[in-house]
Amino acid sequence: MQYAVFFRNLNLGRPLAPTKAQFEQAFLDAGAITAQSFLTNGTLVFTTKPRANPKTLLTNAAKRLHAVCGLVEPGFMRPMDSLCELVAQQPFAAVDPASVYACCVSFLDPRVADLPRLPFGSLRADVEVLRITATEALCISRKIGNTPGSPNAFLEKHFALPATTRVWNTVVRLVQKHAGPGQLGRY
Repeated sequence: MQYAVFFRNLNLGRPLAPTKAQFEQAFLDAGAITAQSFLTNGTLVFTTKPRANPKTLLTNAAKRLHAVCGLVEPGFMRPMDSLCELVAQQPFAAVDPASVYACCVSFLDPRVADLPRLPFGSLRADVEVLRITATEALCISRKIGNTPGSPNAFLEKHFALPATTRVWNTVVRLVQKHAGPGQLGRY
């Protein structure tokens, strides 16, 4: 199976963050067959053996990253199939790119409960959640004055739990690069 993991607040090579080689090696040491970093923002794609437990693998890789560089941030894992499905749904197709600062997907902590009803957004209207599930929030960020809204900060404050956010195009590019035959669907 193939998975993507999105770490919170991780920029490769910065203090308390691994280098690209350390990042990939932690997953290989934890039992991944392959591990490939994507960009420098703490996103990685890995494959497992057929009967391997990906949650255990992620836990062991995170422990290794803590030992190697002191990383304490959580990782949010998703099967590549689910990311392919999400991209194929084109959730931002109706959004005029000129009307927003960014379209984003936030990966939520599994302990999130009591999902808010839509419409849902910040008081400043700089963050608007278009769709939310127990695992992801699809948001738009608007720039108010000189400051764009932060979906991650907004959601972490609302739920009092960690999250991590990626610009939507990052997920689209990740799927384009790593999806296998038959996974891509139409997008």
